[in-house]
Amino acid sequence: MVLTVAGCALLSACATPETRVRNGLMSAGLSAPVSACMADRMVDRLSLGQLNKLNGLSKLKKRSAGDVTINEFVKQTRALQDPEIIGVVTSSGVICAVK
Repeated sequence: MVLTVAGCALLSACATPETRVRNGLMSAGLSAPVSACMADRMVDRLSLGQLNKLNGLSKLKKRSAGDVTINEFVKQTRALQDPEIIGVVTSSGVICAVK
């Protein structure tokens, strides 16, 4: 049992930033396809610090995948007051919603 928990912890530590962002977006309530698309774009355009800021938004936690619209997600990210994050989230959301 201890080895299983340790193994899971090691695997999660090895997860790519894209995987972590995708999982975070799904936890925030975005659908799986939109989350995957947005994560791919966001990791290329935002710094790790900006991605961590985005992950720290408490309003974006523990929602069921598909419960949140892109519009709602963008509104929540405005609280960060980072124009670059808002721009990337907005453009990625629009592009990914259309795909």
